[in-house]
Order: sequence, then C-alpha cells, then structure tokens
Amino acid sequence: MAVVQRSEFALALNQIASERGVDPAVILETMKSAILAAFRKDTPSEEEDSAFTVDLNENTGETKILKDGKDITPPGFGRIAAQTAKQVLLQKIREKEKDAIIDEYTKRVGTIVNGMILRFAGPNIIVDIGKAEAILPQNQRIPNEQYFLNKKMPVYIMEISEEKGREVVVSRSHNGLIEGLLKREVPEVAAGSVVIDKIVREPGSRAKIAVSSKQSGVDPVGSCVGQKGVRIQAVIDALDGLEKIDVIQGSSDPAKFIANALSPAKEVEVTINEKEKTAIVTAAREELPLVIGRDGQNVRLASKLSGYNIEVKDGSPAEEPKEVVEETVEEAPSEATAEAPAEVLTEPVVSEPETVKEEKTPEEEAPASENKEEIETKEENTQEPKASA
Repeated sequence: MAVVQRSEFALALNQIASERGVDPAVILETMKSAILAAFRKDTPSEEEDSAFTVDLNENTGETKILKDGKDITPPGFGRIAAQTAKQVLLQKIREKEKDAIIDEYTKRVGTIVNGMILRFAGPNIIVDIGKAEAILPQNQRIPNEQYFLNKKMPVYIMEISEEKGREVVVSRSHNGLIEGLLKREVPEVAAGSVVIDKIVREPGSRAKIAVSSKQSGVDPVGSCVGQKGVRIQAVIDALDGLEKIDVIQGSSDPAKFIANALSPAKEVEVTINEKEKTAIVTAAREELPLVIGRDGQNVRLASKLSGYNIEVKDGSPAEEPKEVVEETVEEAPSEATAEAPAEVLTEPVVSEPETVKEEKTPEEEAPASENKEEIETKEENTQEPKASA
C-alpha cells in the first residue's frame, strides 16, 4: 500500500482547522474567496466575479485563476496573492471560528456553565465562559448580588442574540439556573429518578421547588436536600447564599399540594374551587404569619407554584365577649366607712382622761363672787385683834 506523503501546506491546513475548531473545507473556501478578492484588486476588470474561478490544490497549495476554463494566472501571482490575501484570510477564519463557537453554544442553550467576569461594558457584564465571551444583561442579574472583576460564578445560557451580531446571553436570575445546579449536585435528578416539576423564585430572596419521584423507594425531597442539607446548601452557595430554597413534595391532589407549598406553615386546611381556580386556606391565628410570609411572599410563591389564587382566612374560634356586671348601690358610703382600716388592734387602747371645763351661767358665777367677798371680810376681822394686842 502506497504511503501518501502530505505536504507542509496540508499539515498547516489541518493544524489551523484543529486549533480553530473549523472544518478544513471551510478554510479552503475562505482561502479561495480571499485569493479571488486579491486578484480582482490587482487586475481590475468590468467583468463580474462569477466569470472567474480559483483552483486550489489541497495537497500542494498551488493556486490558479481560471476564466472559462483557461488559466489566466499572472506571473508571480502566488507571492502577491499571499501578501494581499493574508489579512482577508485571517479575518475570514476568525469569522468562521466565531460561527463555529456560536453553533456549539447554540446546542448548549438551556444548560449552565462556569463563568468569570472579565469587564463591565456599560450596563452589561462581559463573562468568560470558556471558548467565547457572553453578555450578562442588567435585567438578568440577581438584584442584591455584588459583581466584581474575576468573580467566578455559574451562569445559565439563555439564548443566542442576533441584535448586534451573534452573541451568547447568560443569566443569573433564570429558573433554569437552579434546575441546572440541582442536576449538578443531585445524582438522582441527573439520572431522572427524581423529577423537578416546577420552580418559582424571586431572585435574591426565596425560591420554591416542587419535586416528585418516578422510582419507588426514592424520597424526592430527601434526595434534593441531602444529608444535613449538604446538597441544597451547595445550590444556595452557588447563588451567593442570597436565596432561601424550599423543596416541596409534589402531589396530584391540589389541596395537598397547596398545603405542602405553604411550607413552613403547618396544620392548614385547604378548600379548592376547580372552576374558578381558587383555594381558601384556613389556618390558626398563630400560623398566619408563616402562611403569608414577609410582605406576602410565601403565599405569593405558593400561588405561582400551584397555579391557584390563594385566599387566607383566620380559623381560630371567635372569643366570647366578657359580661360586665353592674351593681346598684342604694346609699353612697361615707368617707369614714369607705376607707378600710389599715390595721386591726387586738389590744384595748387606754386613753388618758381629759379634763372637761364646764361653762357656768351668770347666775352661778354671782354667788361665787359673793362668797369670795365674805371670805375676805373674815380674814380682815381676824387680823384686827392681833394688831391691838
């Protein structure tokens, strides 16, 4: 068997094709277009390009310009064409390389990749996702997340935008990011034994995931949460730890499913109206804050997850009003009897006798004064004999 020895041209062609990820046939077509453009620039003609063809030998790289099957290649054209077509050829190869990369990422739309922030371009962030650079728009970010250069984070490939050329658009707020992270962290989800029924989220705050199992003996909630919450914690860490994630058991019974969706609230009664797609949830008064959540977030996410309009009611029994008994008092108590004695004396209290001064009438005072005068005269009579002696 004869051995075909390949020329330097063929080896270089295959090397470029493998490095750039482009088909060798595409590179040859690009080279033919560049050589024809160089020929038209060097030898202007009024004839159209369709009148000329380029014959390029894939093994040796020899080039010929043909017109109606005749060789009209100018002498020394190979060297001139190589110099003139160099920039055109490189530009064409870059374009083909970019198209090949975009085609590769087109097949990966709906998956997650690891990215790193390269730079900020106005409101957008340019993220390195491997072979290409992607755009993270402002409306696809997590609101309260901090972004800085060289930050590594998983992103969700959302679409290929055609507005300004073909660009890869990624997201951090898409529900598919959580789904992709769960497939990465939970083998049961990746294998298909645990199915993610629906995901609703408010980016940067809270998310609810409904899961079910297609294989008997597999706990869907326990598989997603993991031992001591290791698996779900890895998903939360990939979201910068900003979101709380509730994993909920799916059910074909809407009432049971809504009751599960209102987690962490327990002991709730659900009444379903299938015609109007509404549900009335009755809970005890102490459970109402858990059912509603902060700013109504819990019941809002549960409504989105179940597809029912949820109305919450207080199920606590009404308190009986206390009876007020009014007593009629015949006589108002005096001030002396109204006040209760401070102390009760067990021993008798002995009080000192008080001298009472009696008032006398004028008739009684008159004899008293007469008696006084009689006493004074008697004293004078008794004093006189002493003087005479």
